[in-house]
Amino acid sequence: MKRFERLEQIRRMDPFREASEIYRLTAAYEFPWDFTRALELALYRTYAVPSIGRLLAETAELTDRPQKRYDDTSLLLDAVVEHGFGSEQGRTAIRRINQMHRSYDISNDDMRYVLCTFVVMPKRWIDAYGWRRLSRHEIVASTVHYRTLGRHMGIKDIPESYEEFEACLDAYEEAHFGWDEGARRVSDATIDLMASWYPRPLASLLRASTLALLDEPLLRAFRYPAPSSATRALVRRAVRARGRAVRLLPPRRSPHFARQNREIRGYPNGYRLEELGTRPVPGVGGCPVRHIDPSAAE
Repeated sequence: MKRFERLEQIRRMDPFREASEIYRLTAAYEFPWDFTRALELALYRTYAVPSIGRLLAETAELTDRPQKRYDDTSLLLDAVVEHGFGSEQGRTAIRRINQMHRSYDISNDDMRYVLCTFVVMPKRWIDAYGWRRLSRHEIVASTVHYRTLGRHMGIKDIPESYEEFEACLDAYEEAHFGWDEGARRVSDATIDLMASWYPRPLASLLRASTLALLDEPLLRAFRYPAPSSATRALVRRAVRARGRAVRLLPPRRSPHFARQNREIRGYPNGYRLEELGTRPVPGVGGCPVRHIDPSAAE
């Protein structure tokens, strides 16, 4: 297989009718590392909305049990990517997500914003750091895939196109990003978790590198000191260099899913999808996204 052969395959597919299959090819074959980083950043951005970050701090899921929360979120979302919405695994994952979400009082606007981050951040990350830019087929397919996920979660007024998702995200962040003490604790715990995946002497370097990849609105919302221009340039050049190096490698011949990531550490003996996540008592602790309309869920 040649380097761009899979992209040619994707361009022959229907981005509406075969959206989830295109998304799987893009995420699991073309850009598995980039999608992991981009979706980490997508979820991280949501903490800067105080209503989300504050509730996450109150539930303590990301401050007391960050590795489990990271693992469960990644495994549940990726089960849908790997197996499809209509599969037993996909239905189980969505059911488990909705069982957690429906208990917590987050507005539909916040839920829609979280969905927007899943659509927009991978494109922005890959366009900046990937070995190639996303094609229009891949952008449309990703949008359709997450519109489908949003409908399964009972989210209302979902944007129609990528451009509408992007406009919704930018407007929501401009209106709602702000300081919250609890959200800052969640942010610190998340950065500490990411640093823990590497040898301890690298922790300070990893933290500095992470901050160098954040944009100004995020830094302001969490009140982090801005990295120097030299640090920011060095880190971003290094990530771009990785993308250029990947471009020279032969294409991936087997898929790589989130369950195979070295960052997933909480289940060395395996896991069952129906047992992932929390069993929250409504109004006491658990997940930041409430499922508004139970009848719309799987």
